[in-house]
Amino acid sequence: MRIGIFTDTYFPQVSGVATSIKTLKTELEKLGHTVFIFTTTDKNVNRYEDWQIVRIPSVPFFAFKDRQIAYAGFTDAVKIAKRYHLDIIHTQTEFSLGILGKMIARELKIPVIHTYHTNYEDYVHYLAKGRIIRPGMVKYIVRSYCTQLDGLICPSAIVEDMMAGYKVNAPKRVIPTGIELEKFRRPELTQEDVQGIRDQLGIADDEVFLLSLSRVSYEKNIQAVIQAMPLVLAQGMKAKLVVAGDGPYLPDLKALVTELGLEDTVQFTGMIAPGETALYYKAADFFVSASTSETQGLTYLEALATGTPIIAHTNPYLKDLISDRMFGTLYSYPQDLADAIVDAIIATPEMTPQALEDKLYDISAENFGRQVATFYLDTIMNHEVRKANGELAPIPVVIARKATKTGVLVARKSIYLPKRILVKSTVRSRRFIRDFRKSRDS
Repeated sequence: MRIGIFTDTYFPQVSGVATSIKTLKTELEKLGHTVFIFTTTDKNVNRYEDWQIVRIPSVPFFAFKDRQIAYAGFTDAVKIAKRYHLDIIHTQTEFSLGILGKMIARELKIPVIHTYHTNYEDYVHYLAKGRIIRPGMVKYIVRSYCTQLDGLICPSAIVEDMMAGYKVNAPKRVIPTGIELEKFRRPELTQEDVQGIRDQLGIADDEVFLLSLSRVSYEKNIQAVIQAMPLVLAQGMKAKLVVAGDGPYLPDLKALVTELGLEDTVQFTGMIAPGETALYYKAADFFVSASTSETQGLTYLEALATGTPIIAHTNPYLKDLISDRMFGTLYSYPQDLADAIVDAIIATPEMTPQALEDKLYDISAENFGRQVATFYLDTIMNHEVRKANGELAPIPVVIARKATKTGVLVARKSIYLPKRILVKSTVRSRRFIRDFRKSRDS
């Protein structure tokens, strides 16, 4: 198969979505498929360095300056997609490149599937502090984007349930993102290497090393882990928390540590090099997360791949992942976090080699790639049958049902925008459609 993946974020940008896409590309190519990435430009990358990565001119997204949104180059993208004779398009964003992917799929008369990565209800506060889009509006926007997709990949049962609640009717398949196990198994790392990290961090042999590793943002809820530490220490546990990563909430967390007098218990490493990630996991006794915003969470898989058990807030995905106490401890209520940490320290059994090996295949990139390739084939065959039977309706690309002076109506739901933003969005949408029509007629 010749596959076009459309995404607003890709390496060298750092995100779970970018990692997932790179993993998928690698595994599909191992299976003999050809993968083309259509993504945004990046100031740190030559736009033309790789013929299989098509970079569309873009600018930083106003709400997330480290993310890009395309504004031009759509005509060239359509021509390139035609030249590459794609069999299927897989969108990984609901924004600029996702809309472009749907339009190109319609033009080429090929199926389009989508992976829903992000629970936007937990992120709308970044858009003018929630004044532009409210959480209750998200389902209407998502449903609008997902109208008449040929398939939808849900990274977890959480997403599948969410999409059912949003009344998204596309054929769904739960396929958890896998990870490249060898990046985390790292058999060449010695006990001396692991001890070196603990010594560097000042963690004694009789102290429990709790690791938080993620982007440091409010929704990751690292503050809850910090707030639990005094209660953990009060129960006689010798433990230290290491917060690895960088992000906008880092100053707030440092202030919280000072406020609680935990300078000797909690430390921050900032961003760590990708090559050292596995070493930190291996050195840790537990990976701990209080996040409730994850639709899957690759860091959970990374921790398990190194043999490090998890302490986390429960959800349907983690209930399936943590199938035995040796893999981790889950808690249900915020006030139970400290007790969960203490319970894990006292009662977590050693992982058995065979149980770990079975678990690792389940979360492997190889398994992930095979499942997605199977879904592609099923979707293409179903698309051909429906085409032969005359059952295919045009794929609508809904940018706005109706524009007013103060807002836009999307899928019968009002989303009121400031006039300045509305004008810019309307102009860009018109340019988007104009460029696409030019490319279609050329």
